[in-house]
Parts: sequence; C-alpha cells; structure tokens
Amino acid sequence: MATKKSEAPARRQYSSALRRRQAGETRAQVLTAAAALFEESGWAGTTVAAIARRAGVAVETVYSGFGSKKQLLRRVVDVAVVGDAEPVPLVEREVFTELGVGTRDARIDAGIAMLAGIQERIAPLWRAVAEAAASDDEIDGWRLQWEDGRRLDVRHSVELILDDELDEVALDLLWTVFSHETYARFVIDRGLDREQYAERMRAAVLAIATR
Repeated sequence: MATKKSEAPARRQYSSALRRRQAGETRAQVLTAAAALFEESGWAGTTVAAIARRAGVAVETVYSGFGSKKQLLRRVVDVAVVGDAEPVPLVEREVFTELGVGTRDARIDAGIAMLAGIQERIAPLWRAVAEAAASDDEIDGWRLQWEDGRRLDVRHSVELILDDELDEVALDLLWTVFSHETYARFVIDRGLDREQYAERMRAAVLAIATR
C-alpha cells in the first residue's frame, strides 16, 4: 500500500506535464495555421473556422485558447517578431545582445541578418494587420503600439551596433527604411532576394547613421 501511495504523485505530475505539452503543441498549431491564413487570405478573408480546419482542431479550441480572431492576430504578430512563443522580449535575446560583439562591420551584418529574419516572418502578415486596423480602432491601437516598440528596437539595436547615439532625424529615417512596408515593396513586390534586401539595408545604415 505504501508503494502505491508514493507512486500516485509521480503519475499525476506526469499526466499534468503531458497535458501542458499537448496544450502547447495545439496552441502552436493554431498560431501556425492562423499566420498562414492571414498571409494568404488577409484579415477579412480569414475565419476562425478556417483556422481551426487548418490546425486540425475544433473551433471551440481556438476560442478557448485565444478568445477571438483579434486576439489571435495579436498573438501571431507578437510571435512573428521574435520567432517563437516564449515570453522573452527581443532586446533580451541572444540575437540582439550579440549586436554589441565584434567589429563594426560584423555588428552591422548581424543587425541586418536579424532584421531580415524578423521581416521574413512579419512583413507578409502586416498587410492583414493594416487591413484589420483600417476597420477596427482597437487593432489600430495595437498597430501603433507595435510601431512604437519597433522604433525603440531600431534605436537600441543601431546604437548598440555603432556604439553611439542616434539623433532623432537618423532614427526616424532608419525606422522608416526598416519598416515592414519597405520590406514588402522590395521583396514581395519587386522580387528582391534576401541578399539584395540586406545590401540595401546595409547601405541605409552607412548612409544615414554614419554620415
């Protein structure tokens, strides 16, 4: 009897850990499906039912996990910025702190690589965000918050790379050049590849921030 009692907590812990892992996998499936559909069909063309079908889950699962299509869009964008669902801000991640290591050229290359990775994930979603923001004041408020945060990230990253402060004019110019819209025009509309995009962003840093 003593042996059975001692084993019960271990079984419960295992079952709880399994449920948490399964819930995490389900959330990841939903986020992946939502991101793909927002890119393919835009905001209005994407429904919760379609997301559930793509993810292979019930509609109720999507609502219980995220609350609404709006909240799901918000979570998809947050994940796209950093590349995963871990609650760690970009400025606290290794990819960001490494921008202060090595020669200036190496730092610039690392910064452009980080930027390209972020844009590859989020720029295709941004048109859905703009579409949603045009008809929903709350989402438009989120859009402005994301842009404010992106401007701060541009300041912190470029100042870390150059080991110097940016003036407001240079910051505004780089914030604009590094935007999701600019990436979409270069890569999605004009068909530039990652290397060509990186070349243009490197030229922008050298022309604007080191003048």
